[in-house]
This record gives sequence, structure tokens and C-alpha cells, in this order.
Amino acid sequence: MQIIRDIAMLHRAVTALKQGGKSVALVPTMGSLHDGHLSLVRMAKRVADHAVVSIFVNPTQFGPNEDFAAYPRDEARDAAMLVEEGTSLLWAPDVSVMYPDGHATHIEVAELGADYCGAARPGHFDGVATVVAKLFNQVRPDVAIFGEKDWQQLAIIRRMARDLDFGIDIMGAPIARDDDGLALSSRNAYLSPEQRTAASIFPRALNTAAKAIAGGADVGEALARAETVIVGGGFDSVDYVALADADSLERLDAFRKPARLLAAARIGKTRLIDNLPVGD
Repeated sequence: MQIIRDIAMLHRAVTALKQGGKSVALVPTMGSLHDGHLSLVRMAKRVADHAVVSIFVNPTQFGPNEDFAAYPRDEARDAAMLVEEGTSLLWAPDVSVMYPDGHATHIEVAELGADYCGAARPGHFDGVATVVAKLFNQVRPDVAIFGEKDWQQLAIIRRMARDLDFGIDIMGAPIARDDDGLALSSRNAYLSPEQRTAASIFPRALNTAAKAIAGGADVGEALARAETVIVGGGFDSVDYVALADADSLERLDAFRKPARLLAAARIGKTRLIDNLPVGD
């Protein structure tokens, strides 16, 4: 596996990978890899000839009181895991490469990024969209794969790729979960043993609500009940539990397909997100 940090070298390496009509799938990550990330790499290898993974902890998507400095970083461990998965190339630029002196252009995602996690993290999705657009232009993949765990992010990237004519197939990979149902996340490492045990109530409450809504229950009542169960199970607060149109992210007061149940909640200093399809 090649590890590359220079854009000119990256372009030469990707051109070589594409020789003979071969295809490239990009998996953007911020490192601290776990089985959820590796499931994206495996999907990349199924849908393309070569898997390219990027590792870049993007400062522009962190708020002033968030965990940029503390975000876990272990490139050597991550690289070893990617070698095991048969990754062709690791793109690991420094901040000075991604945002050189004088960098002044940013993408604004407007209403798609205003609600849900965007409301709690102003500017977050603008930072995500900007760095992903740069990764698309740097790697020039045929396919890009994102986990469905951050459904709002996936919807925003799909819209951006259409709006800006990237010509890249954006694919969502199913959420990888632990045995108790909790979605795999780098931030799970922040949980104490007691918090990790309590966190399993989060996906269970969402699953109950999704089934109730699909079965005809009142949406408002089902969402309120889920919030009560999550807080009663040990979480400190719920940022949101919402039923949304799966494509436009519009909040829904009544169930219609395609719909997604979106949620974020805080336990200790850790903010967890999750989502489920409703009625599929």
C-alpha cells in the first residue's frame, strides 16, 4: 500500500491505478479506524478495482468547543489495518497541504445542514462539504463511499455531488453495529465502561420508535417516548429525535416513505448519533 502526502504524487499514483480502464473507490475518513470503517473499505473493493482511503482530521468541521485536539490519531495502527484489507493507497495530507496559506474558498450547504446535527454544530457541514469536495478533486475517484451512520452527512454529500456536477457515484454503506446494537464510532472510545453499557439503550429506543411509527403510531408520541427512554436509560440529554424524509431531510409529522428516524444524544462528554430506516 502506498502512503502519499503530496498532491502531485497523489495524481500520478491514481493515474497509474486507473491504467487499463481500472476504477477507483474513495473512502474518506478521519482515521482512528474501527470495523465500521473497514466495512466501507470492503465495500469499496467490491464495487471498484482499487480502494483509496483518505485520513485527514479536518479542523474546519470542528466547533470552537469541540474535540479537534483530542480527536484520536494513530496513523501507524490505521495503516496496518488498511494493509490487511488490501487497500491500494492511503492519502494522508497535512493541514498545510489541504488548506495552504491563503485558502479562502468554502462550500455552504444551506438548509440541508441547518437542522439536526447542523443546529448543534453551526458550520460543521460547511466544513465537511468543503473538505470532501477537495478530496474529490484530489483523488478523482469513480465512486465514493460514506457510512450511513451519519445520514445527514450522506444526504448533503449526495446533494453536493449532484449540484456541483462531480460525476461521482456516492454510495452509502450500512451501519456497522456492536453486538448490543450500538453503532460503531470512534467516539465510543470516550465512553466509560458504565456509559458504554448504558449506551445500548440508544439504538433499542430508536428501533422501538421506528417500528411503532411504521405500524401507525402517532409520530409525535413515538418520538417523545423514545426521548424519555433514552434519558431514563442513562443519557444526560437528547439533542433531537426526529422523523425525516430520507432524501430532503424535511421533518415529518406523519409517516410517509422514504423516511428515516434520526437522533443524537449526549452521555457524559460524548455525543452519539444514530438513525434507522422506517417502514423498509
